[in-house]
Amino acid sequence: MRRMMITSSLMLAMSATAMASQVYKWVDAKGVTHFSAQPPQGQEATSINTAVPAPKPAANEEPKPAPTFESIANPEQAAIDEKVKKDVATKEAERKKYCENVRTNLAQLQNNPRLSMEVDGEVRRLTEDERQARISETQKSITDNCE
Repeated sequence: MRRMMITSSLMLAMSATAMASQVYKWVDAKGVTHFSAQPPQGQEATSINTAVPAPKPAANEEPKPAPTFESIANPEQAAIDEKVKKDVATKEAERKKYCENVRTNLAQLQNNPRLSMEVDGEVRRLTEDERQARISETQKSITDNCE
């Protein structure tokens, strides 16, 4: 058991060194391209970057967080967590749209003193008291839901 641990530790240490080693590229007199861990004697060689970059997410895709121990240990909980996150994101988008509409309504109420509304199929103008009451209701709604 101890020998296996020592062997595996040694292999692990050596693999990191091998992965980090330099690679050189050169073309010989016959036009053949060569790759080697050591540069050739008397010839110019270019160093090649062997590190593999991490894949980049698509432009319209958000990077996903690394899986946690809990999500790996309990995939059912991970599925529930993902569903809850989607629901929260949906409700937040709905709230933002609501707030945008309420702010637009408030601007209309504040900037237009001659507003009309339809009541029982009949169109009539809002009185100044009704308009002020709606302005205060709209401001309260913004305070309660949008800030």
